[in-house]
Amino acid sequence: MAELPVPELPAALSRCSGRFTISTLLGTEEGGWGPYAAAEGAGCDSAHPTHLSGSTLCTRTFGYNTVDVVPAYEHYANSKGVGDARKGRPSLADLHSILKVRWGLAMLPASPASPGRAADAGLEEVAGELGTAPTPEPVRFGWVKGVMIRCMLNIWGVILYLRLPWITAQAGIALTWLIILMSVTVTTITGLSISAISTNGKVKSGGTYFLISRSLGPELGGSIGLIFAFANAVAVAMHTVGFAETVRDLLQEHNSLIVDPTNDIRIIGVITVTVLLGISLAGMEWEAKAQILFFLVILVSFINYLVGTVIPATTEKQAKGFFSYRADIFAQNFVPSWRGPEGSFFGLFSIFFPSATGILAGANISGDLKDPAVAIPKGTLMAIFWTTMSYLVLSATIGACVVRDASGSLNDSVAVGLPGCEGLACAFGWNFTACAQQQSCRYGLSNYYQSMSMVSGFGPLITAGIFGATLSSALACLVSAPKVFQCLCRDQLYPLIGFFGKGYGRNSEPIRGYMLTYVIAVGFILIAELNAIAPIISNFFLCSYALINFSCFHASITNSPGWRPSFRYYSKWAALFGATVSVVIMFLLTWWAALIAFGIVIFLLGYVLYKKPDVNWGSSMQASSYNMALNYSVGLSEVDEHIKNYRPQCLVLTGPPNFRPALVDFVGTFTKNLSLMLCGNVLIGPRKQKMPESRLMADGHTKWLMKRKIKAFYTDVVAEDLRSGVQMLIQAAGLGKMRPNILALGYKRNWRTVSPQSLEDYVGILHDAFDFKYGVCLLRMKEGLNISQVIQAHVNPTFETAEHPEENGSTADPATLAGEQQASTVFQSEQGKKTIDIYWLFDDGGLTLLIPYLLGRKKRWGKCKIRVFVGGQINRMDEERKAIVSLLSKFRLGFHEVHILPDINQKPRPEHIKRFDDLIAPFRLNDGFKDEATVNEMRQGCPWKISDEEVDKNRAKSLRQVRLNEILLDYSRDAALIAITLPIGRKGRCPSSLYMAWLETLSQDLRPPVILTRGNQENVLTFYCQ
Repeated sequence: MAELPVPELPAALSRCSGRFTISTLLGTEEGGWGPYAAAEGAGCDSAHPTHLSGSTLCTRTFGYNTVDVVPAYEHYANSKGVGDARKGRPSLADLHSILKVRWGLAMLPASPASPGRAADAGLEEVAGELGTAPTPEPVRFGWVKGVMIRCMLNIWGVILYLRLPWITAQAGIALTWLIILMSVTVTTITGLSISAISTNGKVKSGGTYFLISRSLGPELGGSIGLIFAFANAVAVAMHTVGFAETVRDLLQEHNSLIVDPTNDIRIIGVITVTVLLGISLAGMEWEAKAQILFFLVILVSFINYLVGTVIPATTEKQAKGFFSYRADIFAQNFVPSWRGPEGSFFGLFSIFFPSATGILAGANISGDLKDPAVAIPKGTLMAIFWTTMSYLVLSATIGACVVRDASGSLNDSVAVGLPGCEGLACAFGWNFTACAQQQSCRYGLSNYYQSMSMVSGFGPLITAGIFGATLSSALACLVSAPKVFQCLCRDQLYPLIGFFGKGYGRNSEPIRGYMLTYVIAVGFILIAELNAIAPIISNFFLCSYALINFSCFHASITNSPGWRPSFRYYSKWAALFGATVSVVIMFLLTWWAALIAFGIVIFLLGYVLYKKPDVNWGSSMQASSYNMALNYSVGLSEVDEHIKNYRPQCLVLTGPPNFRPALVDFVGTFTKNLSLMLCGNVLIGPRKQKMPESRLMADGHTKWLMKRKIKAFYTDVVAEDLRSGVQMLIQAAGLGKMRPNILALGYKRNWRTVSPQSLEDYVGILHDAFDFKYGVCLLRMKEGLNISQVIQAHVNPTFETAEHPEENGSTADPATLAGEQQASTVFQSEQGKKTIDIYWLFDDGGLTLLIPYLLGRKKRWGKCKIRVFVGGQINRMDEERKAIVSLLSKFRLGFHEVHILPDINQKPRPEHIKRFDDLIAPFRLNDGFKDEATVNEMRQGCPWKISDEEVDKNRAKSLRQVRLNEILLDYSRDAALIAITLPIGRKGRCPSSLYMAWLETLSQDLRPPVILTRGNQENVLTFYCQ
């Protein structure tokens, strides 16, 4: 553990039962308390508290006085990215380096009356002293009230009362149970997936959207969140219309219609949804009380039905097919009896399945639960279990009590055993043969939807149960839609919806979202024709199920260390099965609605992918991307290299990339979607001073590259000088086969005025690149590459340019760096019908040809004509041209215009020779052709100096550069780009100043960008197929 040195201190301050407190030490040394000793106490076991005795660092450990702290919840709360500062935990620098004092709340001493209180408690005291009223505790629900009851109410619906008896008559008890269990299998698997996701970290408000978006990312999460919120809003209208239709039927029975059947539904529906809105706006407490009331009503209605099954049947009920429990009836109803167009297994399955849904009602109010990680799994699975039991019991009991066909007429009673009587009812003294044969029976399980009401002890209670089921489902959807939509709005994934993200009150109620949901629901109620929209809504819910299951599967399959759900009873393969079955059911229910749902999801997904929201939720998609990249990178190491698959992978010495945008754009143009580009930056100076800058700026430079749409990596190193830093980059950059093979850098324009050591370093970098078998690509532009002075002058008018441009550090913060105005370069503009001139003077393996070819494939350079110039002899021009054309055709580069330069060896003009001599004059030793030992002694400490012998030995090569510049000015003055083979100076034999004079002479006075390229003398082009 990191201990602090103990200086000599006054006894009054230092007495702490033999120990010094951090606050005491810092109070004397630095004049204040440190950040981790806020309101420190006098000691670990002091019996005499002092003015410092609020909370010692001893209380933050296990009795050992140190800056280190023991593990605590608040250190991990609200943690986001890797490396973010955690509340209350010392940083690595605080433990490893000299401890610095940070002023702030640390200066506020704790109350002496509260020794041992934690730091956050002290902050609460401070807030109280400042007069801030404590925030009232929001209403939170447990797993029963918040999840189980809510899910059960949403699962139960009118199908339980009006359709399940009819399904039992059609499919028989056995197949009805199979339909129920198949449906429940899907919902149970989804429930297990929800349980796993909701226990993998702290769940906030947003329900289904929150779970999917934080697991799969904003793309799928945002699209499903929007359609799920809309589906819930429309579901409010659907359930309300179901209630209104039941009320309308009751009014019709008593001849008490308000206007007419259709308008009555609208009137009753609008009034009902307005009352439900009032309950919702009253707060979650009132909404929960209403849900409990509906739950009790449904329970009473269900008990009423079970009681009715054991009460002996009256004559009226027998006429309608009810005969209490009979084994014969159970046996007959155990097998199917298909009737009508919907009389098929999957037809009935599609009718029943929506009644098994509704399991997301509890998860949708995740922000209002005391402990979502406990409540959602427990409540959801218990709701599925009890509702499944209720469906199975209802199907079995009503199938054992009621025959399939009954006339309802009291005149059909006959003596038992009457000849000519067909059907099971004959054994009970009733003859329903006539209506059964004519299929005109009005009663019985197959014909009468209100069989539950008929069987029950008191019919109106079943009607009350229908009211409770419809209204509770409507209320649950009315609450779910705004809660989900509010979370979506706060994430700002879509435009124009942020207005609805504002919350009110202690529960942050989405009042605006409630009003929007109300408007949508009223609109669909007024349409009063929901049969067309209902299949789409069902498919939206199934989309959610599919994505929840896929989220669980995907998070499991990526093997991310962050996937650690405390709920263990799930299977990734079961989750995948659930996702697949959900999609299949979508098409079984309504294929056209499934296509519409998928179309909407894909459209919304495409929008979020296009906008690329700036969010980072640690989704499984990120983990999957890492897995894929890792697997492919490792797999690439097993693949042998081949010339056909050669790619120019560039290490670009950009410094801060925003300082040399032209160099970045040039390399980015031919490497985009093709090969590796790595921007390297050498931070020159002491490591201790430069490391914080490195950590701070790396993210900003990466964001700058992404904003410029350059597909590249950024890396930096801290070194004592530029050359040693570049050597580090050359040796360490890359991963496996994804390693640079080309060093790209800018031409050093100020080589004549910089310090000699800087000149030596620059040329030495080129030698190092060749030593490490790198190719070299050097870019020169007439206006220069380094725009750091312009940028710094814009930020700070008093900026002074550094002696070495590559040493200019970027001092802007990352946000400023990423947000700065992008400088435009020639490589971003359309080049039109110009030429790209390649001077392939020496065979370097083909790199001089390959880079211009890759540039020419890009749209901005596509119209340019590529010309190839090679040296030759005047008496063999045709033969040499044919040989080069033949070679280029075998390379399949599409270069057809070839020019032979016969005058390449002519003597340059005298004035140009004089200009070259004047260029090297300041760097000459003027030794008068002394012997080598004398020359070495004279050059001691200045190796860049050029001896007279070196000038003489390299005279022919120097004149060739002068002559080539004349040729370039003659042939390529108006080209879009000039590519030349880079001359090589022999290491140890060619001084750096002479070599730079060659490069200067070769490329001077040229308006187009010039790239000097030299491969590593190994083939990068081939004309063989294998």
